[in-house]
Amino acid sequence: MRMSMGLMGRRLLGGAVAGVALATSGTAFAELGQPAPWEATLQQAGSPVMENIVWFHNFLLVIITLITLFVLALLVIVVMKFNARANPVPSRTTHNTMIEVAWTLVPVLILVCIAVPSFRLLFLQLDVPKADLTVKVTGKQWYWSYAYPDNGKFEFDSLLAQDKQPRLLGVDNEMVVPVNKVIRIQTTGADVIHSFAVPAFGIKIDSIPGRLNETWFKATKTGMYYGQCSELCGKDHAFMPIAVRVVDDQEFANWVDAAKKKFASNPANSYASVGQAAQ
Repeated sequence: MRMSMGLMGRRLLGGAVAGVALATSGTAFAELGQPAPWEATLQQAGSPVMENIVWFHNFLLVIITLITLFVLALLVIVVMKFNARANPVPSRTTHNTMIEVAWTLVPVLILVCIAVPSFRLLFLQLDVPKADLTVKVTGKQWYWSYAYPDNGKFEFDSLLAQDKQPRLLGVDNEMVVPVNKVIRIQTTGADVIHSFAVPAFGIKIDSIPGRLNETWFKATKTGMYYGQCSELCGKDHAFMPIAVRVVDDQEFANWVDAAKKKFASNPANSYASVGQAAQ
């Protein structure tokens, strides 16, 4: 019985260690630009903004962990040292100036340490640099339309493709952008409020009817990046994937030439096709 209990304990310990390792290294199994099974961390960064978001997240995690351990240590000290058995005559010390200054000043310093990188990150997100390419994104029930005003003003719809992987993220027409270029996203809604979000780029912005919102990203690696509408917008909200294909400059130029011909002769998808794609 003793040996079986020891074996069981080792197995439980091994399982716990494996679980922690799997949880902490979830991104190791992730493909670039999309979620991964058992992923417990943020998606791999594909833009400078997302790199800053990941750094700020890890920075806050360290701070809150240290605060939690400190508070836990204080609680343990109080429980062990200031109970009736260990300390039958309680201290009557009040208004300790040093303690009161410390518990006022230390939280203020912690908040300042958090505020500085927080404001820097907000400025990086909101201050759109000079754009190399502008893409207008229109959220519709329930698909996206993309227009390229800098490249011939063609426009096309992007609908969920049931025969493409990853499931519920593949589309018939991807948004295509060049790598290492500043992409300005101008977005609006055609009917209700949608939200254009691509986690690997660190962007999430509402698409509101009658209003033009703006954000930006700069993809640093070629490949496919996926997102979804992040605002509850109706019955097919779950079927509004966003697929962004990042390519080199030459491939982007070739795609623009082909897109001008394709979408000039084959205009935007009809509303009827949306229902078929979402079913």
